[in-house]
Amino acid sequence: MPKKGFDGLTVAAFESRMTEEMTRLITRYSGQPLVAPSMQEIPLENNTQALEFGDRLIAGHMDMLILLTGVGTRTLVDVWKTRFSLESITKALSQTTLVARGPKPIAALRELGLTPQLPVPEPNTWHDVLNTLDSHRPEGLGSLNIGVQEYGVSNQDLLEGLTARGANVTRVPVYRWALPEDVSPLRNVLASIIADKVDVCLITNAAQVDHIFQVLDQDHQTLPFRKAMKRIMIASIGQIASERLRSHDLPVDYEPSHSKMGILVKESSEQASDILDRKRLTK
Repeated sequence: MPKKGFDGLTVAAFESRMTEEMTRLITRYSGQPLVAPSMQEIPLENNTQALEFGDRLIAGHMDMLILLTGVGTRTLVDVWKTRFSLESITKALSQTTLVARGPKPIAALRELGLTPQLPVPEPNTWHDVLNTLDSHRPEGLGSLNIGVQEYGVSNQDLLEGLTARGANVTRVPVYRWALPEDVSPLRNVLASIIADKVDVCLITNAAQVDHIFQVLDQDHQTLPFRKAMKRIMIASIGQIASERLRSHDLPVDYEPSHSKMGILVKESSEQASDILDRKRLTK
């Protein structure tokens, strides 16, 4: 008899914005959900760097702005609106080369009546941002003033890549991620993984991985966690999250056909049995 979805497997996830939706999705595909938020988003209400960048943008001193996330793009505009009119913001942006990493910042720009000159194709990694710029300006970025809207943590590889191409780079942090105020649910899920009570782990955001290891380091549980994760299926929503997992010496067993949470859960449920069988045969 064919197995149905997760077929009762215990599935851990660390989704924060859509915890309830993730729980419902795992249940829909016959999994036992174990979901704990791993982060909270903290707006930088007194974002001096963003406002100073806005001054330069409005004055026409910026050549290019790289927008990495939709939420960050909208928040950046909201910060600027505390000092400038929306009309002056959209005018300045229209006179600046806009690079949008994927569909979400593109959608945020469309809300302002703007279209980016340089959309970055999937899978929207920092490599793809640099490749897009290389195609646009094969001669390099010599002396261009480029702003990078950041989305929680700095992407040092991207910043270094821009600088190596001759750009004058300005970081524009808009919000940051922090651990949840109550990390006990997260600790409980991590403890279940270490105790071999979890079969599948779903990662939907690269920052989740950093926060997981921040808690593990505090609790001196990093090594047993890595050991346990080798025995379960690790599914990553896309290449950016996968890169972060590998940077922490974790394997990536599956990426979905599209970087959507619903597709991640559905396809992971279809692949889990075969992947776990293979992993456990090698142990």
